[in-house]
Amino acid sequence: MQYGRLLRTLSHLRPTQVAYQALTRLRKPAFKNVACPEEYGGKCGKKLVTPFIAKPVAMDGDTFTFLNLSKRFTDWDDKEFGMLWAYNLNYMDYLLQRGADAFEGKMWIDRFLRDLPARTVGLDPYPTALRMMNWAKFTCLNYTDKELPAQWRDAMHSQLLHLEKRREYHLLGNHLLEDAFGLYIGWLFLGEKGKHLNAARRLMLAQLREQTLSDGAHYEQSPMYHCILLDRLLDALNFALTYEDEGAQQLRAIASEWLGWLESIVWQDGAIPLFGDAATGIAPMPSEIFDYARRLGLSWAANPLGASGYRKLNTAWAEVVTDVGGVTATYQPGHTHCDPLSFEMRVNGRPFVVDTGISTYEKNARRQYERSYAAHNVAQIGDEEPFEVWGGFRVGRMASVSLSTNEQNHIAAVRKGRFKASREFQMNDDAFTIADDVFGKKAIARLHLAPGVEATLGADGTISTPVADIRFEGEDVEVSLCDCQVSTAYNLFQQAICVEAHFRDTLTTTITPTAMA
Repeated sequence: MQYGRLLRTLSHLRPTQVAYQALTRLRKPAFKNVACPEEYGGKCGKKLVTPFIAKPVAMDGDTFTFLNLSKRFTDWDDKEFGMLWAYNLNYMDYLLQRGADAFEGKMWIDRFLRDLPARTVGLDPYPTALRMMNWAKFTCLNYTDKELPAQWRDAMHSQLLHLEKRREYHLLGNHLLEDAFGLYIGWLFLGEKGKHLNAARRLMLAQLREQTLSDGAHYEQSPMYHCILLDRLLDALNFALTYEDEGAQQLRAIASEWLGWLESIVWQDGAIPLFGDAATGIAPMPSEIFDYARRLGLSWAANPLGASGYRKLNTAWAEVVTDVGGVTATYQPGHTHCDPLSFEMRVNGRPFVVDTGISTYEKNARRQYERSYAAHNVAQIGDEEPFEVWGGFRVGRMASVSLSTNEQNHIAAVRKGRFKASREFQMNDDAFTIADDVFGKKAIARLHLAPGVEATLGADGTISTPVADIRFEGEDVEVSLCDCQVSTAYNLFQQAICVEAHFRDTLTTTITPTAMA
């Protein structure tokens, strides 16, 4: 074991996390069936003030597809495709998939309850929280003004009590926020109006305030998780309005902040950039989120990008999103990648320079690569990594990143870690320019081209493509093309081209649209 790396990782944790890490390992509360008190009154489903966002189709009979991997149901603890696949099975999002059949959904809930005493994965706090939200939405959709099965109410009550004992204070971050959403929506749905609901509301609002940056971004800086949690935030508001809860006003205000950041970060076609842990097909599309928010009566305006570390540069022919920030959620950096000073670029609406994405959460070589500097569009000095990523979701040493220029279409930042480096981005009507300075060192600047973009290397080191041309200027510049894989979705890979420019000291990269583009 690398004790230095472990100590550097532990140094970022809060005392609460350290204490609960020990407590979680020492104490394993047993699950108990506890009948739902009659006085709660939540015996009938209520019609929500507006429909929620339907989930993607994942269930076909007894075959389930999660993370682009399919298999027939065998057991709720099936980990053949990894823990994340097993978690998805236990979230039960498929109860709410497009075209879902209510009778089939009831059958799977009853089957889960029949098997519950022997489950381990399904009683983990994260899947329990998501399942409680999904069961509440399923019953509101299909049991409006109908008497709920007593065993369902008892099961939800028992699982909410179990979740309360296992709230993820050892992790904090999005996990604790999801726990709070699950408890808040679950207790509202059951009709509990006392200490349980009050505690859930306090926790949810406190975590939302803590996890919201000043520009409206979720503080773990993943556009995908921002969309996932914003969808959940809108669900919480939907239930608050339906059940006339006092938390609605604060939820409305926070949701507008989150919507403003999302409005600013999305591409013109409505897709999200894939910074940090981000993939397509997991979170609702921004267009679905915006539509849901409007149906809930929300209004918002695009927020100026700031604390999240992202900036956008635009002209008539190109869009660029840059990452010029450090780690904001330092005590929960599990979704952090080595991507400071990286960028993504679209030319005339077409992806051109892309993030390589993520394909897995398993602790393997691919996961390590996808979080590394080599997988991003940066200038790497030797084998330097600005963040010491390891173990799937851990980060030890963290470099600092500071802005030196923050103007419209002109951004510059300095990264200080093992080595110092600066990068300047400038956009105009004719070209996009990147100026790198590695202060006398040797480095490799990488540009990962979008799948399907063919590239030709000229004798002078110029890269020609049907979308844009790339020209390099600097000392001792040597340009090469190599193959790479891009993963815009879990467990799916696309072949692509990576441009590598070896240089010393400084490098200027100029990208101009081709006549055909």
